[in-house]
Amino acid sequence: MFSHVTLGISDLDRALAFYRPLTAALELEEKFNTPDIGRFWAGYVTPGTDRPIFIVTQPWNEEAPAPGNGPMVAFAVGTRAQVDEIHALALALGGSNEGAPGLRLHYHADYYGAYFRDPDGNKLCVVCHAPATGEAAK
Repeated sequence: MFSHVTLGISDLDRALAFYRPLTAALELEEKFNTPDIGRFWAGYVTPGTDRPIFIVTQPWNEEAPAPGNGPMVAFAVGTRAQVDEIHALALALGGSNEGAPGLRLHYHADYYGAYFRDPDGNKLCVVCHAPATGEAAK
């Protein structure tokens, strides 16, 4: 359905220090990283695919990035343990907590998610939609 999702960042080194370990834990690979084109952007994909691409970039209009209240990127994982691990990793990398791992029954009976913000304030989620037993559906 999606070609790509893009989040604005303000600091190249800080963004890479946050997103490289985070995307590795999400089992994504870096498709490109181009700090040499006048502004920085990097893209991450599921191995063996071209799209969708998760992109972090300095805004092309050269203004400061400005996360909104409502926009969020949610990454699907196969197990609830991965939700716990990736949320903890994001906080250890300098992210801020927006909702500890747990069931969100108001979405559906098996929605197990966690929420955090990156160092630029972009809101992210990691979620498992599988039941506690027999996990592995993304």
